[in-house]
Amino acid sequence: MTPMSRELVPATADCRTFARDLTRRAMLPYYREFDLLWIEEAFDEAWGWREQWLVKEGEQVLGFSSLSQDRQALFIRELHLLPEHRGHGIGGWVLEQLAEWAARRRLPLLRLMVFRSNPARRLYARSSFVEMGEDDCFVRMQRNVMVAGASS
Repeated sequence: MTPMSRELVPATADCRTFARDLTRRAMLPYYREFDLLWIEEAFDEAWGWREQWLVKEGEQVLGFSSLSQDRQALFIRELHLLPEHRGHGIGGWVLEQLAEWAARRRLPLLRLMVFRSNPARRLYARSSFVEMGEDDCFVRMQRNVMVAGASS
C-alpha cells in the first residue's frame, strides 16, 4: 500500500478494546520498569474525553492515537502501532499529520510525554520534537507548529 491510502479515522466505541489492548501491550514493559500500576479503568475513562483516532491503510488498522488539546497545544496522549507496522515510517507520517492538525486548529505546539527509556524518543527527535524536561520516568517533548497567519 502507498502512503496515499493512509489515513486517520475517528475511532468508535467499538475500537476501545483494541486500543486499550494495544496500549497495554506497548506500555506494560515501561510500567514494570518504573514500578507503575496499569489501570484499565483509567484508560476507559480517558476514552470518553479524548479524541480517538485509528491509523489505517486501506481497510487495515495499523494502530491508534489519542489526543487532547488546550489553548496552546495539541497533546498526543497515546500513539501506538501494531508491532509489525513499526519501523516503516508510519509513526513519522502520523506525527506530520498531527502537526498539520495543530496548525489548522491554530495551536502553536504539539506536545507529548514519553518514558525516558522508550526508543520512540529518537523518532520524536527526528520529527522536530525538543525535550523540554524530565519527571521521574517521563520526558516532556514539544514541537513548534507553523500556524497560518501567525506573526513570527
